[in-house]
Amino acid sequence: MGNPFDLGGALALVTGGGTGLGFGICQAIKNAGGRVVMTGRRENVLKAACVQLGEGVFYIRHDVTELASVPGLVEEIESQFGPIDILINNAGQTIKKPALETTDGEFESIITTHVFGSFALSRECGKRMIDRGRGSIIMILSMTSLMGMPLVVAYSTAKSALLGMVRTLASELSPGGVRVNGIAPGWITTPLTRKTIDADPERKRKVLARTPMGKMGEPDDVGCAAVYLSSPAAKFVTGIVLPIDGGASIGF
Repeated sequence: MGNPFDLGGALALVTGGGTGLGFGICQAIKNAGGRVVMTGRRENVLKAACVQLGEGVFYIRHDVTELASVPGLVEEIESQFGPIDILINNAGQTIKKPALETTDGEFESIITTHVFGSFALSRECGKRMIDRGRGSIIMILSMTSLMGMPLVVAYSTAKSALLGMVRTLASELSPGGVRVNGIAPGWITTPLTRKTIDADPERKRKVLARTPMGKMGEPDDVGCAAVYLSSPAAKFVTGIVLPIDGGASIGF
């Protein structure tokens, strides 16, 4: 085997790829020799990200909550760019408020984005991967999949559902050559976290105190984990959730 982390021109579909973690994942995949199609709701953001990342990175505007359009999206991507070898379900949203004040509509919106959207894409890509006898599906989870955190009941429920989805899909698809894994990021430096955590010194102190490594991660930390799980280096890895969190999930 040559470089086991080389993606060798494999095509990855990354949802929510234009900013933050998604952008870091797209960048890491490209750096590892892969090609990327990123999706998201904001075409201007996607276009700017593709310009920044350069050759081998493409975009299609798509909202993961538009479930009926998912089969057509997968068909369009494969017709235009070739077989999807890697699916990374990264698109998401959250709402921060007490559970007892969270409305049914707010709860449903979060579940639809994370759970229904990820399942629909995994099902449609998974069918084609099974036919080809190969593929990698990755769910981006969260520390809220692993521990209780206040004020994010809808987000936590959605991310915990993805944990079950990883394990069930892995048990069903792995015999056909399709590996399914998850990544659970901790506190990662993104424009959103800079806006919310850096503006709140006490919260930042708590975050760093809870993280044994005493610092926040970078998007490429998650991106490199996605490369590993998608690469030949992880050819015997399926059904796991890999925390990328500086030890926060085991810290006290």
